[in-house]
Amino acid sequence: MGSKEDEIFRIVEEKNVRFVRLQFVDVQGIPKNVAIPVGQLEKALGPGIHFDGSSIEGFVRIEESDMVLRPDPDTFRVLPWSGNEGTAEARLICDIELPDGKPFMGCPRQVLKKNMEEAAKLGYVMNTGPEMEFFLFKRQDGMPTNIPQDRGGYFDLAPIDLAEEIKREIVLVLEEMGFEVEAAHHEVAFGQHEIDFKYDNALATADNVITLKYVAKTLALQHGLHATFMPKPIFGVNGSGMHTNTSLFKDGKNAFYDPDAPDQISDTLRYFVGGVLKHIRAITAITNPLVNSYKRLVPGYEAPVYITWSGPNRSSLIRVPAPRGNSTRIEIRSPDPSCNPYLAFAAILAAGLDGVKNKIEPPERVEKNIYKLTEEEREKLGIGMLPGTLKEAIECFKEDELLVSALGEHVSQSIINVAMADWDSYRTQVHQWELDRYLQTY
Repeated sequence: MGSKEDEIFRIVEEKNVRFVRLQFVDVQGIPKNVAIPVGQLEKALGPGIHFDGSSIEGFVRIEESDMVLRPDPDTFRVLPWSGNEGTAEARLICDIELPDGKPFMGCPRQVLKKNMEEAAKLGYVMNTGPEMEFFLFKRQDGMPTNIPQDRGGYFDLAPIDLAEEIKREIVLVLEEMGFEVEAAHHEVAFGQHEIDFKYDNALATADNVITLKYVAKTLALQHGLHATFMPKPIFGVNGSGMHTNTSLFKDGKNAFYDPDAPDQISDTLRYFVGGVLKHIRAITAITNPLVNSYKRLVPGYEAPVYITWSGPNRSSLIRVPAPRGNSTRIEIRSPDPSCNPYLAFAAILAAGLDGVKNKIEPPERVEKNIYKLTEEEREKLGIGMLPGTLKEAIECFKEDELLVSALGEHVSQSIINVAMADWDSYRTQVHQWELDRYLQTY
């Protein structure tokens, strides 16, 4: 084993780690884990740990269920809340392999790695920096509610923001686990919060998204609360987004920055935007994967609905924030935090590279407040809309050959199957709104 593995065993001994959680995600981005005693760690870091993949959503059928967890040594972290009794637990994030050692392309992490390899062939590394929004709700009788824990507003502080202590604890734990947190603040809605961390390559960032969700939910539970990354848990207030800051680097330099171009925006940035906007209706099935996602993507609550790009204008789906140089980036505002980050970043990268390779020009920038344009004005400007339902998004995805190929047949079919099962369940239910609206009248 190499020096990284040696460092892991040194920390294990120093921190008295007794169990290691081998973490991975299913197609829906739900974290799973297999806990092993530390005595099995050498095996895990060597040939890997076998497990039954047939019970995991979107993995394999029962007749081909043997899979292998292959830990990524770079993801080893001691769980800071686990060492209160003199012993500790750690985690390793894993790739999924087939028994013959080949990558399993039903593994979302492997899908992202494959698309990053395609970018590397062109000399590019994609960096992402998501802004993670979530709600902290009260629990009653141990069960989650959607009653906000506080009555704070945008950027409020304690005592109005009663979550200040837990938010501080989440940030400290994340920093102890190697995050570089850039900001943590109260969002617009009661009980809503945002944590932003420094950008990194897309794989490391996707790992960080999963870790942040895990940490927030764990610490909220310890405080008797519930942290949810559901896009729209409360009617009539802003939903939670995962605005994704994105850039391409080449030879260590930001390929989106051109000091001699208009607005210092490079052709590469423009073409990348052109590719993303060309495929955005299909991408939405990946970045907004729930029936509930489309209750956030409606006019009037700051979420993007119209397919446009701009400079710093926050009413656009894609905007180019003001900083330049190595900070030049685009901010894609439509994703929400329920998405599988590995698949979301893979879809964005594949679409953006399509734009770069084929020099796809984006439409004209729209610098007006798009929310205030009339329908006639939007039509005159040729502004389209995102899908209005999960079913519509899935139909767009099924017709997008580039994205289906980028995610692979196995994952693509799993995404379609899961989404349509959700949609069919939703559309055949009788909801309280219908009873309130129709029962007495009809």
